[in-house]
This record gives sequence, structure tokens and C-alpha cells, in this order.
Amino acid sequence: MGTILNPLYWLVSGVMVAIHKLLSPIFGATSGVTWSLSIVGLVVLIRTLLIPLFVKQIKSQRALTALQPEMKKIQQKYKDDRQKQSEELMKLYKEHKTNPLASCFPILAQAPIFFALFTVLNGIAKNPPHARGALTSQLAEQAAQARFFGAKISQTFLGSTDGQVKLVTILLIVLMSATTFTTQRQLMMKNMPKMDSSNNMMLQQQKIMLYLFPIIFALSGVNFPIGVLIYWSTTNLWTWAQQFYVIKRNPTPGSPAWEELQKKRGSDSDSKPESDATNNGSVATDESKQGQRRQPRRKKKRK
Repeated sequence: MGTILNPLYWLVSGVMVAIHKLLSPIFGATSGVTWSLSIVGLVVLIRTLLIPLFVKQIKSQRALTALQPEMKKIQQKYKDDRQKQSEELMKLYKEHKTNPLASCFPILAQAPIFFALFTVLNGIAKNPPHARGALTSQLAEQAAQARFFGAKISQTFLGSTDGQVKLVTILLIVLMSATTFTTQRQLMMKNMPKMDSSNNMMLQQQKIMLYLFPIIFALSGVNFPIGVLIYWSTTNLWTWAQQFYVIKRNPTPGSPAWEELQKKRGSDSDSKPESDATNNGSVATDESKQGQRRQPRRKKKRK
């Protein structure tokens, strides 16, 4: 496993070391700010590279929304035969070139990076700190001593007796779980069409993710180094902001956000013709005035 993931160790540690070198003249090589921003910079780079997958995720979700009536017919038709129902649904997905698991693509794509970062930071927490990838022994020692709000970024909740480490860990776990919940809730409340929820597979899947993911993060977060919690909290904030932008600018047709956008555009278009008509009327009046021919006055004859 180590040999397979070795390129990822080099990628993760290489990005962190490059950002660390860039920020060291500003904040200092041993500063916790430098190492924390190195992790944040890793998030920004990874999420930028994942934008095409995010676009694919949106397209797949909207394709599934459009297929809901046909999916419901298949579920009703084969409600007593689960195997046949699954076969027909898979055939429907294949015909329309969509994938119901596409919403998980960004998370799945980040999983190897997340595991590689966890391994690198976990090695830093060892005594002595383990060098891995581009992270030399000297840099590993610096990273091990780097602090985030007074807590070492290499420490975990269960692996430390330091009260500051436990406090920072709890706050980051709460932030990580809260951002996961609000992002999923924002999607369900604003960007999903109003449909019958009794037999809507997509809506049921979203409800499971709404409550399951925050619980998973909360339970597993006590085993993560603070540096990993910084990574995951930052990527959650990125997801929330990215989704907020999409919902505002390009919402799913039929969703509450889409209806709100249509009303806004309708009110803008209603006010625009009035101003245009007023302007056109004034122009026309001016042109009519200018277009009127003046009759020459007769000169009186002198006697």
C-alpha cells in the first residue's frame, strides 16, 4: 500500500513544502501560521483541480432530476421485483448517460489526498518525527512543533492530554460537521425541485447524506491530527461557497432558487420596457419636433 500511495505522499508533502517556502520569509519557517496556510493552500489547489468533477456532479444531479417521473414509473411497475427494478433503472441511467453516484465523485476523488495528508501528519506526530516525500527530517521537526491557536497541528484529541489540543480539536470537529450539514441542507432546501418525497430515491439519498456525514465526521474526527481537521474544515467551506454561488447564478430548474431567480428576472424585465418606452417616446417627440417644417414668412412689399 505504501508503494502505491508513495506518489501521493510526494504530491501532498511537495505542495505543502512549496507553499511553506513561499510564506517563510513573511511569517517565519517555524510559525504555525506558515504551516496552517500551507495546508489551506493545498486545499485551494486540490479543489481548483476538482472543478471539472464538480461541474459533472451538477450535470448528473440535474439529469437525475429530469428522470424522476420515468424512475417513479419503473418503481411502480416493478415494485414487487427488486432485481428487475434495478435492471430497468440501470438501463435508464445508461440510455441518458447519467450516474446516480456522481454526487459522491468530489468526495471520492479527495479520499486518497485526505489519506495521504493523514499519513504525512501522523508521521510528524511520531517521536522522532518521520520524514516522508518532500518533507525532510528538519521540516518534519518544524511541522511537529507548529501550533494552530496554541495546539500542535500534529496532535489528535485521543492522543494528547493537552487541554488546548482538545479544545481546538472539538471546535474544528464542530466546524467540520456544521459546514457539512449546512451545505447539504442548502442543497435540499434551495436547489432541489419540489417533488413527491414518498418515493423519491434521490431525495431519500440526500436526506441520508444530510444526517449521516456529519455524524461520521464527528465520530472519526477525534482520531484526526489537527492539520487534517484544518484541511477538511477548509474544503467544507470551499464546497459551501461554491454551491452557494451555483445556486444563486445557475439553480436547478423547478427548484425554489430557480423560481426566485425567475421572479427577479421577471421584475427586472417589467421595469425595463417602461423606461425604454419613456426614452423612445421622448426621442420620438424630439424627432417629431425637429421634423416639423417651418413655413417661411412673407415679406411686406414696400410702396
